[in-house]
Amino acid sequence: MLHRLRRYFATVRHLKPSQILGRLWFRAYRPKPDLRPAPAVRTIRDAIRPFAVRQASLTGPETVILLNRPGDVSTAAAWQDESNSLLWLYNLHYFDDLAAENAGGRTAWQRDLVNRWIAENPPVFGVGWEPYPTSLRIVNWIKWHLTVEPLSQQASASLAVQARHLRNRLEHHILGNHLLANAKALYLAGAYFSGREAHIWLSLGRRLLERQLQEQILDDGAHFELSPMYHLIVLEDLLDVVNIGRAYDLPLPSGIEGAVEKMLAWSRVMRHPDGDIPFFNDATLGIAPAPAELDAYGVRLDLAPATTPDPAAMMSASGYVRLQAQDAVLFADLAAVGPSYLPGHAHADTLSFELSIGGERVFVNGGTSVYGLSAERGRQRGTAAHTTLSIDGVNSSDVWAGFRVGRRASPQLLAYTKGEPTILAAEHDGYVHRPGAPRHKRQWELDARFLAVTDTVSGSGVHLLEAFYHLHPDIKPEDTSNGLSLRLSYGRLMTVVVPSDCQAELIPSTWHPGFGIALPSHALRVSRNVALPASVHVSFHWDV
Repeated sequence: MLHRLRRYFATVRHLKPSQILGRLWFRAYRPKPDLRPAPAVRTIRDAIRPFAVRQASLTGPETVILLNRPGDVSTAAAWQDESNSLLWLYNLHYFDDLAAENAGGRTAWQRDLVNRWIAENPPVFGVGWEPYPTSLRIVNWIKWHLTVEPLSQQASASLAVQARHLRNRLEHHILGNHLLANAKALYLAGAYFSGREAHIWLSLGRRLLERQLQEQILDDGAHFELSPMYHLIVLEDLLDVVNIGRAYDLPLPSGIEGAVEKMLAWSRVMRHPDGDIPFFNDATLGIAPAPAELDAYGVRLDLAPATTPDPAAMMSASGYVRLQAQDAVLFADLAAVGPSYLPGHAHADTLSFELSIGGERVFVNGGTSVYGLSAERGRQRGTAAHTTLSIDGVNSSDVWAGFRVGRRASPQLLAYTKGEPTILAAEHDGYVHRPGAPRHKRQWELDARFLAVTDTVSGSGVHLLEAFYHLHPDIKPEDTSNGLSLRLSYGRLMTVVVPSDCQAELIPSTWHPGFGIALPSHALRVSRNVALPASVHVSFHWDV
């Protein structure tokens, strides 16, 4: 009981009063649907630029693939089917297929599904009327109207009811990307319709966006929830606002174009040579548009980073570092868990890293394949699922209940020296609550031919130190005359050097490059059960 109370206190004490009061209000206030006739539709003034696209999700008139899981949506019950996860149902109600690749080739299916949604989801009943799916659906219906087929009078009437409902259900109790998505939807609804009511939606959406841009976009361009995946989601949101606001010749939120350019620059730094994001915090592939897709979208809107990003960059505001030595690229996580009041997408991954060599990923973090409350969700958020050090089998931050964080690690940069090798060092206090107050320091040394990682733990007492090095599924461990080696898929051999006072073993692992996907892989576990202070040193050597 005492542990539970401490965990709740460590979690709740970071919340803003508006979140606590907002949650009470959100549960107590249940607005009735406003079914008045819809405002008139506004005339567009300029050509819309092509939107970023995702992979299509409609596979037939009544079948879908969402989160890599097929589903039959031929009945009205499918919209609320609790045999599917809440996230899967959310995605069903988003209508992302309306703005997906080759959307015009599925117009009849899409039209029927829109009409069915209106008939089978009466206001304001069920999952689909929750504010986040409502926000995304409003946006996708308007995108469809602008690029594929004008919305019918019935669909416009429903859209107005949805916008009115959303205005009364803004997610001030959650904040972050949810509130920004609410604001975007109101802005777009205000652009789509005309008249006094539309002006209220447009103005409210613009004001919310302006305030959230100041709070959510950090000085180095990162989205403040510190997930590369959510960074891309929010970047697409802002690009859409610019695109549609310009097309309707409406005032844009102040500062939005500059924010987009900074976010594009951060995105160009935070991607592996394969073009996709590293997996820090909640991050995986296939949810946000690909980084190159958003680059191209920015170009279409004449928005691009003012300067070419440095391939080796310290992004101080977000806490991520990108090191590069010829074709070796390393990303290190020196970031906080996220905003103190909003760490829902955080993992216990402090001082983890990912490494690519010759264009292929070698060391990775585990990724994300599930949300919600489950043991697997907890495992994927835990320290041992990341390429970092765990002490006594405990997580560096107390991630719990799907989207909660109690006690959390606070990282600090110690050294950063570019050269041959480049040296980066940092520490965190995520374990000082343990007996003997252990403190974890990690140093990376990266050159074109080697990587050395030294984990030093200060404090006192005997503790189990476990350094995990998760391998991409394409990397194959080999036993050689020199001990353990790693065979890269391009044929290079990487030699692993572990001191004799450490135990090294390969353990089974999984990598999650998409929701619902678990690819078998390996992890190198290097451990010591030792009196502190002590260190764990591992080096990796390869040919150029």
